[in-house]
Amino acid sequence: MIRIPSKWILAAGALVSVLASVNSSYAQQTIHVGWTIPAEESKYWMMRRPAEFPDIGKAYNIEWTQFQGTAPMTQALAAGALDCATQAPLSLANGVVGGNLKAYIVAQHVYEKPGGFSVYWAVKDDSPIKTIADLKGKTVGISVIGGGTYGPFAMLLKKNGVDPEKDIKLVEVGFAVSEDALRQGRVDAVNMNQPFAARAEAKGGTRKLFSLSEEMPNIVHILEACRADFVDKNPDLVRAYVRDITSGMKKALANREETLKVVSEVLKAPIPVLDTYLLKDNDFGRDPGAAPNFDAIQKMLDIYTATGMLPKMDVAQFKHPTIVAPLQ
Repeated sequence: MIRIPSKWILAAGALVSVLASVNSSYAQQTIHVGWTIPAEESKYWMMRRPAEFPDIGKAYNIEWTQFQGTAPMTQALAAGALDCATQAPLSLANGVVGGNLKAYIVAQHVYEKPGGFSVYWAVKDDSPIKTIADLKGKTVGISVIGGGTYGPFAMLLKKNGVDPEKDIKLVEVGFAVSEDALRQGRVDAVNMNQPFAARAEAKGGTRKLFSLSEEMPNIVHILEACRADFVDKNPDLVRAYVRDITSGMKKALANREETLKVVSEVLKAPIPVLDTYLLKDNDFGRDPGAAPNFDAIQKMLDIYTATGMLPKMDVAQFKHPTIVAPLQ
């Protein structure tokens, strides 16, 4: 079983102090939302094109806080410092186990589809590392230890005789700096996500070692979760938010040209780089209504249970009877 570190409590307390500074008069109409990069196009539209969403700034407000990955947002949700946030199934489940988090999955951002992009680990072209087994004794980068990509990553290593806790030095390297960390030799292998993978591939000098789809096909990478107590106390407020998530996904898919601009503004990536993959066949998959795939999430939870990473868990605990995308 993955150990949930005691720093959960300390980190959660710190996050409350940092984030819970909103004026109480706005508490009922403001949603505190956590986000990260990449692949949250519906939320990027809401952030960068709020005029496209009539309820934002009128029916309710959003306070956006950026995080490095999903695991820190899980801590913030458990601490009550965030109301809604991007989550990975493993991060959310760890929040239940280690932080007594109760939450609803209200929408889904991206998943891995057959033939599309799969998060992968890269090495330099001239690296002696040819197989996963060759990672023993090496320094390996991952976006967030315990985050959404950690589960299938750890499972792949174990299947190839590498203990992810003992046989490698695992360090956190954000997606945005993964390429530089690899090229400068700070890590021997590192995870690659879009658009940074496309940028690195265009430059050359790196090669794919393995991808997560080899272990877990059709991964639900990131979804949107809201604290259950917040939803239960503010159902109309959260419905408005989920309606806008739904609308944001539809806008992102319907207007690729504008979406390229929106994503470029958020990720600070050139449009020509984004244009090589974003919303194309070699990108992640997106449900047109941002609907969560609860069956796929349950299969992921079952795999984590089978490998000893989680206790048995039923995805039904994350389902709200009415507040879930798509909402019109």
